[in-house]
Amino acid sequence: MNSQRPVNLDLRTIKLPITAYTSILHRISGVILFFGIAVLLFGLDKSLSSEEGFEQVKACLTSPLAKLVIWGLLSALLYHLVAGVRHLVMDAGVGETLEGGKLGSKIVIVVSAVLIVLLGVWIW
Repeated sequence: MNSQRPVNLDLRTIKLPITAYTSILHRISGVILFFGIAVLLFGLDKSLSSEEGFEQVKACLTSPLAKLVIWGLLSALLYHLVAGVRHLVMDAGVGETLEGGKLGSKIVIVVSAVLIVLLGVWIW
């Protein structure tokens, strides 16, 4: 083994391309959605169980913390959707080059940011 190889274990100094960031965020948003579904299903079950349960869920959803959680889950859904559409477009053969991938990543970030801000305005 060559012991003269540089070892870079400081994650703050590693420079990733924008395509890596969009890919990592796509995976993180998928994990958030996976666990967020459990919370939403619990609320759905509680609201359908009785009239009192519905009123409890309705009262809970009016709190600022619940609105923040819902905004976070819907933001993850929007980002995952936009990045997923980008993957479908790339599967069709559009934007498979390095420059096309970078442009697609920038478009995903801009479109997602605009949609997430509009979603926040709609929720609040």
